[in-house]
Amino acid sequence: MASKPKKKNPRLASGRKRARQNVKLNAANTSLRSKYRTAVKNVEKAVLAGDKTKATELFAKAQSVLDTIADKGIFHKNKAARDKSRLSAKVKALAVAAA
Repeated sequence: MASKPKKKNPRLASGRKRARQNVKLNAANTSLRSKYRTAVKNVEKAVLAGDKTKATELFAKAQSVLDTIADKGIFHKNKAARDKSRLSAKVKALAVAAA
């Protein structure tokens, strides 16, 4: 089983700087992507549990997280809008079922 070839270090100073920046940006983006997915997952868990108040509260928090990450360009704005729409529909269905 062949392993991935080791990346060579860039020779130019600008290339070395770009490589350093890429490491930092990748870490930041990974963290934010994780935050996004956790927010979505928490709302879905509350919906499955049937907890209307918690689901509504978590959805409000998730909306701001989704918007922030779409604005930063980590996920496409249409993906964020689609996820918000689907979560909203699930929370509303929960509210209707409780009534």
